[in-house]
Amino acid sequence: MLLCVSNVFMVLAWYAHLKMSEQFSWFRSWPLIAVIAFSWAIAFFEYMCQVPANRIGFRDNGGPFDIVQLKIIQKVITLVIFTLFSMWAFKLELRWNHLAAFVCIVLAVYFVFKK
Repeated sequence: MLLCVSNVFMVLAWYAHLKMSEQFSWFRSWPLIAVIAFSWAIAFFEYMCQVPANRIGFRDNGGPFDIVQLKIIQKVITLVIFTLFSMWAFKLELRWNHLAAFVCIVLAVYFVFKK
């Protein structure tokens, strides 16, 4: 759950400013450094969830996953949350090539967990 929450904040930190620039003219006039600071403020909350999630989930700390498994899980969660956000905020239409790429990433999960 912490990985999911952290990825919501990450997607917002990385992409919400693009949507805000569309919606609010005052935000569009912000200098790049202000947009970066805005994104860092959101990313702080991502780190507040991501770091504990990795610490709790890591095998050497008593968790069930090795470092590669943690990273692959995080990437899949990021992809799902990014896709949902893009479909909602930017009206992204999923095409066959998007789905093919998702299948490849799911296969990566399969292979990283295979003994």
